[in-house]
Parts: sequence; C-alpha cells; structure tokens
Amino acid sequence: MELAASFDAQLSSLAPFIFYIVVAGIVFIETGLLIGFFLPGDSILFSAGLVAAAHGNINIVILITAIFLAAFFGDQVGFVIGRVVGRPYLDKRESPRMKRMIAKSEVFYEKYGWWAVVIARYFPWIRTFVPPIAGAAKMNYYKFLSANALGALLWGVGITLAGYYAATVPWVKSSSYAIAAFFITASLISALVNFRRRQR
Repeated sequence: MELAASFDAQLSSLAPFIFYIVVAGIVFIETGLLIGFFLPGDSILFSAGLVAAAHGNINIVILITAIFLAAFFGDQVGFVIGRVVGRPYLDKRESPRMKRMIAKSEVFYEKYGWWAVVIARYFPWIRTFVPPIAGAAKMNYYKFLSANALGALLWGVGITLAGYYAATVPWVKSSSYAIAAFFITASLISALVNFRRRQR
C-alpha cells in the first residue's frame, strides 16, 4: 500500500512536469524551427490555460514562464538561423532580382521590423518565418530582441492566461479537456489541409 501511494505521488508530480515540457517544446519548435510552421500554437496556448485551470497540479506561473521562455528563445534561434545560414546563402545569389528583394527586405525591417516581429506572433505560419527573414535582412539585433520579448509576453503569456481565466466560466471549466481537445484537433486538421493545398 505504501509503495502504491508513493508511486501515485511521484506520478502526480511527474505529469505536470511533462505537461510543461510538451507545451514549451511545441511552442519552441513552432517559433524556432522552420519545420514547425504547421503546429497549432494559438490553440495549444489557449488549451494549456484551460487545462491548467482544470488540473489542480499544474501551476499557472510555472506554465506561463515556460511558455514565455520557449517563445522567446524560439524566435532567437530563428533569427540566428536567418543571420548565420540564410544571409550567406542569399549573398551568393547573383540574380539582380534577388539583390533587389534583399535590399527591399532590409529597408522594410529597418522601418517596420519591430512591429512586424511583434504582430507576426498572432498569425499562424507567418510567425515561424518572420524571425529568420529578420535575421537574413540584418535587422538590428537589439530591436529584434526587444520586439521578441514583447511578442513572447503578449502572445505566449497573454493567450495562455486568456484560456486560464476563460475556465472561470462554469460551463467552460466543466468541459475544459473537451474544448482543449477540440481546439487542438481542429487546428491540426486545418494546418494539414492548408499544407496539402500549398503543395498542390
């Protein structure tokens, strides 16, 4: 009996840890690695907030901290990939059209890059590609850093808390897991359909 109780206690403490890791991992992959463009970031964040409100063992402060760090470092990685890998690749292109595109990108990110990085967080697909393009366009690093931090806070923490406080509505709280599952499933199906459409 003591062994079973000990196992249950360990499992209950492990489950939230896995939850934090999985959610943060998805956010990091979607924002930092180009292969993650299809992941349903918004739905994951809102659903994570719902689950945290319904699951007594999940600490919302730890959750939003993990999400903020994953979103922040994800964009940082994307920026570095664009600067270190993307820019040298583009510089090797001799096409006049490519040169014009690079010049226009640099002007755009110089003028509007800060807002573009913040606002792009709220657009699926786009938020994955803006950081590496900003890096390749040689956007000022400190401008990107501040925009990235604000975007991670408003998007990552904001949407998660929206889900968390939405669960204070009685019918939402009682159906939190079902709503979370619906959001994530619908987003994945939508992403798959869009991906196949773009392939065609």
